[in-house]
Amino acid sequence: MTPVPEEVPCLLMRGGTSKGAYFLAGDLPAEPALRDELLLRIMGSPDERQIDGLGGAHPLTSKVAVVSPSADPRADVDYLFLQVAVDQPEVSDRQNCGNILAGIGPFAVERRLVAAGEEETSVRIRMVNTGDHATATFPTPGGRVRYTGNAEISGVPGTAAPVVIEFPPSANPLLPTGHVRDEIDGVPVTCVDNGMPTVLIEAASLKITGYESPAELEADEELTGRLRTIRLEAGRLMGLGDVTNATVPKLSLLAPPRDGGAVTTRTFIPVRCHTSIGVLGAASVAAGLRIDGSVGAGLAELDAGGDRVRIEHPTGFLDIESSLDATPDGLPRARRTAVVRTARKIFDGTVFPRSAETAPLPPRTQGGQR
Repeated sequence: MTPVPEEVPCLLMRGGTSKGAYFLAGDLPAEPALRDELLLRIMGSPDERQIDGLGGAHPLTSKVAVVSPSADPRADVDYLFLQVAVDQPEVSDRQNCGNILAGIGPFAVERRLVAAGEEETSVRIRMVNTGDHATATFPTPGGRVRYTGNAEISGVPGTAAPVVIEFPPSANPLLPTGHVRDEIDGVPVTCVDNGMPTVLIEAASLKITGYESPAELEADEELTGRLRTIRLEAGRLMGLGDVTNATVPKLSLLAPPRDGGAVTTRTFIPVRCHTSIGVLGAASVAAGLRIDGSVGAGLAELDAGGDRVRIEHPTGFLDIESSLDATPDGLPRARRTAVVRTARKIFDGTVFPRSAETAPLPPRTQGGQR
């Protein structure tokens, strides 16, 4: 059995609109149960404030990336994303995170897993959670990662260097239920998977506007109960099984755009309402809007002459480059998906986990490393 370290090298980074602890796989225990128990102590869970760890008391700031060299000839590094619950002793690997993904390329260069180019560097990434791939390209003048720049993304103050992330077409069906529309609990939905299993729901069908704040939506007990029912059934229809304790699928409530975008969104991840929107969730929304007859297609305002889809969210917008074609049997599939994000190194050093003797509960791992 691998010894559990009492101190661990760690790079804390902001990736997109999330923040997380980035680790080399070799610095953590190889056994998932031991690794996850250690990460709970590092992040300070379970505790709603995460006062005794690195976590920021919200799912968007309680995230972990585990990175290693890849044996896949199509990738330079493997990236395992782990969502550490805030107030529960749970660690889940049942989803990807496209925001934390934005920091993987820079981290790989910082840890010398990939040699930096003289002007820019492209890092090919295998997302272990699903087996999907992405390529991140970012500036490295003089062979060092540059974090400063003029790229601006909603939900992050200031500007930073751009990280361009390109996603090849996924082998998974874009419509995992096989239908453009399904009906759950009397509500029309479209279930899409373009990197993140996502359920598209028109906000008006739930008797809300879709412009409410995340706090208002979370406080609406009737709404959240209805969404839970929809999510559980959607998980079954999408082939995900019982998703009671899972973080997927996400639910994205759609309304007509207000600020020049294609659509307004309010996304549940899955219980809390996202203050913006995840990259892969936005990729699934953008692809879903382009499917004829889908939920949201009729209310979205799409640019007929280009691939860009601007997804409005509670703190601004996210631009996705999205285009579709068809499979040989005529089903829609993603042809191209790309996004510009930013990332920043916050600190690089050693983290000291809370003592195992003071940890309140053993962890419950959701999924298991794949």
